[in-house]
Amino acid sequence: MHSYLRILFFWGILLSITSCDEPESPFGDPMDNSQDFEVVKIIPNGDENYLNEDADYIFDHDKLLSYHLNIPISDYIKINNNPTAEEYVEGNLIFEGDTLSPVGIRYKGSIGAFVGCVSGINWAQPSGYKTCTKLSMKVKINWDDSDDKFFGLKKLQFHSMNNDPSQMRERLGYQLYRDMGVPAPRAVHAKLYINQKFIGIFALIEQIDGRFTRHNFEKGKGNLYKEIWPLTDKGLPHSDAMYLAALKTNEDENPSTELIKTFAQEVADAEEEDLKTVISKWMDVDKTLALAVVDRTIRVDDGPFHWYCNGNECSSHNFYWYEEPENNKLYLIPWDLDNSFQNIITNSNPVTPIADDWGETRNNCEPFSFGAFGFRQKSAACDKLTRGWTLFEEEYDALLSTFKSDYLAANYINGLLDDWEAQIAEATNDADELYEDATSIPEWQSAMDELKEQLAFAKNQ
Repeated sequence: MHSYLRILFFWGILLSITSCDEPESPFGDPMDNSQDFEVVKIIPNGDENYLNEDADYIFDHDKLLSYHLNIPISDYIKINNNPTAEEYVEGNLIFEGDTLSPVGIRYKGSIGAFVGCVSGINWAQPSGYKTCTKLSMKVKINWDDSDDKFFGLKKLQFHSMNNDPSQMRERLGYQLYRDMGVPAPRAVHAKLYINQKFIGIFALIEQIDGRFTRHNFEKGKGNLYKEIWPLTDKGLPHSDAMYLAALKTNEDENPSTELIKTFAQEVADAEEEDLKTVISKWMDVDKTLALAVVDRTIRVDDGPFHWYCNGNECSSHNFYWYEEPENNKLYLIPWDLDNSFQNIITNSNPVTPIADDWGETRNNCEPFSFGAFGFRQKSAACDKLTRGWTLFEEEYDALLSTFKSDYLAANYINGLLDDWEAQIAEATNDADELYEDATSIPEWQSAMDELKEQLAFAKNQ
């Protein structure tokens, strides 16, 4: 299904799909040539390649690696009949001749990830059986609280890219962040097989967790929070309970939220003329502004600067915060880039576009309707922290100039895309020949051309 149809479905445009009342998924039967098996614990003998702690091997941009998942037939039918339950089942991961078993395997995703890919007709509450060949998947290596790791990783995330016919947005977006010195996940393409059947090309995205923070920061043992902004949309710190609910590391160590809460309080209390001083005290300004430069240039638009509103309550999403206790610094980390690069020339995605340019506000900082569907949002610069970042005008402009000249230059950006396109061309064609809902070669090539056009336009703005 084309990505624009998924977007329309996501916001309630009725598509002709089957009712969720049917009991079994068309993908629930055993795959061709698969065999059922018993999941048993595999004890490594010590010379397995995956015992290497260096994850650079699997995030090597010069490789297109294959991952094989074996799932008992009864469990495969079970998760296919209810993928939105995101329930783990036991299985095997086979990689380059080595077997890890047992591992936990489940489907994953937000509302948008399941749109058009499950049989239920209520987009706001995805349900029903799986109707797409590909769905994003998570593999838990340290299954059942074991100490097992895969190249030092505890989890693998395979993103389906169902809404991205270019199959490049996440890999390219994260690379551009990293090029600019922003702590961001590594991302590559990967081939995924389930029960001996090739399913398609996925984006393998590095999990943001304690291992990620230890890899990207000197000690990396501070608190990591998901999707909680330091300030509420009323400009006040959250309660301790709210910060703790968003915590993704140190949960079992009686953690303190004092650092992020104190930061939020100082921002809230600061006079306008003192905002830059407070932010410089608590944040690495260059990394923060570099994140904003990349976000706004590639128009992530579904990330931390899109304040979605439900009534008069507004919030942003798709980000993490890491606090570094050694130097009392906080870092914003980007996440979920599948809707990036779409709104550069025109607002082609009717759901995500941000109304304002960087630093602008409108409607007296009250929620307003915007976009083809008229969904409500609030100007990001109405948030006091974001507004403080926009005050670093000279620093922002200098980083923007560097980003355009060094990383949006045609010889660099098109070189990356050309290499990656050649890397996945054969596998993309194989999926197209196997599955009616796979991205077709003409659709893929058209989307690649459009992506390059968007990038050229962004460089010249």
